[in-house]
Amino acid sequence: MCETHHAPSDCQAMPQARRLGRRSFLRLAALGGGAALLGSFLPRTSWAAGGTDALLLSCMDYRLVHAVGEFMDERLELRGKYDHIVLAGASLISITDKFPDWNATFWQHLGVAIDLHHIRRVVLLDHRDCGAYKVAFGEDFARTPAKETEVHARALRALRREVLARHPQLAVETYLMALDGKAEEIPA
Repeated sequence: MCETHHAPSDCQAMPQARRLGRRSFLRLAALGGGAALLGSFLPRTSWAAGGTDALLLSCMDYRLVHAVGEFMDERLELRGKYDHIVLAGASLISITDKFPDWNATFWQHLGVAIDLHHIRRVVLLDHRDCGAYKVAFGEDFARTPAKETEVHARALRALRREVLARHPQLAVETYLMALDGKAEEIPA
């Protein structure tokens, strides 16, 4: 019997992932073979490069999902040419230690986007009236638009500097979006 408690002849007919069983899969993943195993099941087109130009980091705010897509498609002319990572607060990760796992997640995703899709630019897109900033700092910056712009600009610039320090070959663009979908570029 194979590890999944099927007859040996049944196991030979099963796809490799189902034959492994949970324990064997977890052992293989723990040894670092998880990526190699998964790679054998993913369509080869998922490993293809050439069509992706950028990685977008934006916030999870549902109010701006459509506006973010329009911004990337129309203003930046990147329709179908960018990877997208969504983290509450977007560049907030650069100025607070409140969410350390989000910071690690961003850098891991950026590494994958570089290695897998050979991106050439990073687009950092924050937005006004961001609830994650309220959670992190206990303050509603939207009540004072100038202060809100200043806090977001500080975060965007800090993350831009860090991306460039780690990956100087990338271009990094920083934007702040209003709730009406209009985005202003935050200069370096």
